[in-house]
Amino acid sequence: MLTRTLVLCCAGLVTGLAIVLLHAQHPIAVSAQGIQKQEDQLIRDFKLPSTPAEAPIYRPQAPVYQPEPEPATVEAVSEPSVAPVEPVASEAPTPQPEKKAEISKPQNAAPMSQYVLQFNRSPAIGNRFRLQGTYAEARIGFTRPKNWNVKSAKAVIRFQHSPAIISDKSNLIVRVNDTSIGSVPMNLKNAQIGEAIVNIPANLVQDYNEITIVAQQTNSATCANPDDKVLWSEVLPDSKVILDYQPQSLALDFSRYPFPFFDNLGLDTPRLNYLLPAQINEAWLTATSRFHTHFGRLADFRSLETSLVKDTKKFEWNDRLVIIGTPQDQPTLKSLKLPLNIANNQILDGSKNALPENVGVLMLTTLNNGNVPVIVASGNGAEGVAKAVQFLVQPNSSQIGSGQVVLVRDVAEVASPNSRSWERYLPLQDSFQLSALKGLDNKPFKDVTVRGTSAPPVQFQFRSMPDDRMLRGSSMNLKYSYSAQVNSRKSSVSVRIDGVTIGSKKLTSENGGNNELLNVDLPPNLIKSDSVIDVAFDLYPRETVKCGQVGDQQLWGTVHSTTDFNLKRENSVELPDLKLLTTGYPFAAPQDLSKTAIVVPDSPTEADVMTVLKFSERMGRLSQANSVKLDVFTASNLPETVKNDRHLVAIGVRDRFPIKEMLEANSGFRIMDAFARESGKDQIHALPDQGGVIKSMLSPWNRDRTMVALTAQTDSGLKQVQDVLSNDLWFYQLKEDTALISTNQVNPSPYDSNAYQMQFLNQSERRRIENTTALSKARQLLQEQWYLLPIGIIASSLLLYGIAQILLKRVAG
Repeated sequence: MLTRTLVLCCAGLVTGLAIVLLHAQHPIAVSAQGIQKQEDQLIRDFKLPSTPAEAPIYRPQAPVYQPEPEPATVEAVSEPSVAPVEPVASEAPTPQPEKKAEISKPQNAAPMSQYVLQFNRSPAIGNRFRLQGTYAEARIGFTRPKNWNVKSAKAVIRFQHSPAIISDKSNLIVRVNDTSIGSVPMNLKNAQIGEAIVNIPANLVQDYNEITIVAQQTNSATCANPDDKVLWSEVLPDSKVILDYQPQSLALDFSRYPFPFFDNLGLDTPRLNYLLPAQINEAWLTATSRFHTHFGRLADFRSLETSLVKDTKKFEWNDRLVIIGTPQDQPTLKSLKLPLNIANNQILDGSKNALPENVGVLMLTTLNNGNVPVIVASGNGAEGVAKAVQFLVQPNSSQIGSGQVVLVRDVAEVASPNSRSWERYLPLQDSFQLSALKGLDNKPFKDVTVRGTSAPPVQFQFRSMPDDRMLRGSSMNLKYSYSAQVNSRKSSVSVRIDGVTIGSKKLTSENGGNNELLNVDLPPNLIKSDSVIDVAFDLYPRETVKCGQVGDQQLWGTVHSTTDFNLKRENSVELPDLKLLTTGYPFAAPQDLSKTAIVVPDSPTEADVMTVLKFSERMGRLSQANSVKLDVFTASNLPETVKNDRHLVAIGVRDRFPIKEMLEANSGFRIMDAFARESGKDQIHALPDQGGVIKSMLSPWNRDRTMVALTAQTDSGLKQVQDVLSNDLWFYQLKEDTALISTNQVNPSPYDSNAYQMQFLNQSERRRIENTTALSKARQLLQEQWYLLPIGIIASSLLLYGIAQILLKRVAG
């Protein structure tokens, strides 16, 4: 029995071993067949190309310049030094371009560069950076770009102070990211200007950095009044931070997109260069405008330079190149080193066959020895190009990208949001909590705690929708907490809208308060589309020490995100109005721009295309959505359905203007042939007419839609329109229904709010678009036509008097 069992076991072992060996002879074939079947089912009609052997390397470089030698008295040393000079006028200098330099380096070492970041780049600095009182501090932030390896850094602080300050008891302290890096005595005389150079350890420089300047100053050997106005010091706006860094090379990969084409930590203004196609058509215009709208959203408040190029020969160190279009539209693609082959104006797959026309192709490469990154959005047909661009502009789609080549077969269709659902504005619901709003950093609000007697206010955005009309009865229930040891006679909490106080309350408990409530009414006339609410804690300790000095860091106040709001509002807006354009309304409703179309002449010029890009960028900055559905049409191909259903933006000079109805309208301002201008019965000829015009009017095809004309008599006039669209200082001045733009400067300074002279007219027919009750409409009518009220009262009184007289006569008879 035992022998039989052993024989059977041996036979089973041999059989199992034979089966294993049999399968081991063909593992690759079986696996390959299975994978090939899955791939054939997935990609069906084309074969994936082989993986590129080597990824393109982006090698950023800074320009070379000879830095000016610094005086010996202000050389960087281990301890900060102060170099007093003769008194000079402390005028804020005009913001200057940052300097970059290639520094000497040892042999075989990577090149080093230098970046000079001046304080006057920050809007918080302005013309002065003043520190007042016995103890004062101020902060300024800066970022470190993603591909920088900072080797050394220093802060050059130029300052002056009151001559009444006692030098041996007053000093200026410099901190970086809450770490003290040095201090200098305030020993200048007669308001001289001093310069302190403080070394910053390289390991302190992070992605987000904050320089804090603290002034400890006194004018008395025994006791100084902290509210004394003579206790002051100023940090001059030409102070700077100098960073010595090594640019890091990196392999281009779509997993890092949008970097290096856009860096949210970048200190320089990125320059996007769009390569013009052999012939400009609607497909290219639509794809390019959507891509640039996407970059406007990425840039947000940051500056962005844009240009159109015809070749790839002249690029500078900070340029990025964008190529959109098929190989036939973009012949330059054949001369680039791309991971996919191109033959006969077709992009080839792994079998050397042309890819289907409905497949989008995204590729990354470089120019100028890796100095200029290039992104290519292409395909063998217009449908493929559109898919490639749409993949990039939809964040939920682009986040799955990887590698140097992305073949886009399908892109998810993103449903258009509600036309009144704007991310950075008040929610659609009338009752909501503070957590549904955003702080000034555009991040959802969370509990915020502030400390000290001079605690900064807690701020958050409270932006009403452009078509909201706020009514009486809106309220805010502020929920807050505060610390113990507060002086209940002096301490309080107050609420302000755009600096106007609307409510306050004493902090009554010396033992502190938890989740206390302050109910305030929200005045309807104060809430606007750019409003900010401040919650300010005025905290004073129960006991003060000698000379009015207080220990205040134990005092704190917290605003809770459970603060709730109850709004009374209705939808009512009067169009046209260029002031509404500064919010994006109505073109950004809905936020994916699906109700907006741009119309250009049949043969658009470079000036027309650049105006399209500037308007698209502005709409990107003013909207937030998961997709972009903006369309561009030429005049002869504008569908009737689009004219009837969408808001239209017409672009072009007068002779080639795509929508003649806008220029031929009888009401309002018009530009005519022979450089003529007409307003009402006035008509003139302006020679030369170099000005630009932005005009808004109701659409003749749909009274609920508006049209905007971006026009001029010449291309130079269109350039002025482009400048106004791209610069916040000028754009946010727009109002009324027509803006006439002119300048007497050859190169207007972007920092001068008066560089362009704008005249505003209000002549177009207006219409109120609203969704309100009959009672609300009657109330609005009486508010606008108030003179009807006394007339109605008098008329009704006379009528009642007549009726009474008739009745009295009948009774008497």
